[in-house]
Amino acid sequence: MREKPRVAVVTFPGSNDDHDAAWALGAVGADPVVAWHQDGRLPTGTAAVILPGGFSYGDYLRTGAMASVAPVMDAIRAFATAGGPVLGICNGFQTLCEARLLPGVLRPNRQLEFVCEDVTVRVANADAPFLGRCSPGQELVLPVKHGEGAWYADEGTFVRLAACGQIVLRYTGDVNGALGNVAAVVNEGRNVMGLMPHPEHAVDPLLGSADGGLLLAALVDAAAAFRATLAVA
Repeated sequence: MREKPRVAVVTFPGSNDDHDAAWALGAVGADPVVAWHQDGRLPTGTAAVILPGGFSYGDYLRTGAMASVAPVMDAIRAFATAGGPVLGICNGFQTLCEARLLPGVLRPNRQLEFVCEDVTVRVANADAPFLGRCSPGQELVLPVKHGEGAWYADEGTFVRLAACGQIVLRYTGDVNGALGNVAAVVNEGRNVMGLMPHPEHAVDPLLGSADGGLLLAALVDAAAAFRATLAVA
């Protein structure tokens, strides 16, 4: 039996989905380990990183702004630069945008209300490690719960991202006013992804959907592949 790849789940003050993410990762074959926001390095053996949802630092100022300058983010930047897979979920997506690891910003929802419901997203591009178990055009049912989840970028950036295949998931309807109904984007290297819906809450049919398990299992696959490259090096 292969050794489970270690996935670090970063906890910020106010995080409330870190334990959920760790549980879901364990359910799809990972070895989850907690990384504290004040740590200057990632846990030994980390092969992937998740920035979970929640309300880091109470979401004061711009959402994710304070979290983006936490000490652990320097280690995450170095990890991402080396090709390590990094997934930001909800508030984690906002943090990655604030840290300039992903393009765009997250704005208040169009309806200026907190949105909490199951939504359908369509795979716009499966050419990224996080979508390795999905097919182009496949639809997934995932829950959302956010007040500032409307992704936005200037027109030039939006056109470039669409042309380069960096927009990987789109809502099938207008959930929050996101530009182009964008639900997830990746960086140019395709090893960093921000996702507004919560896959960790959709890994078992008893929860309403198991579609989130496809995304997290693909992350575990990417973590195992990344670990293998480190072993060869």
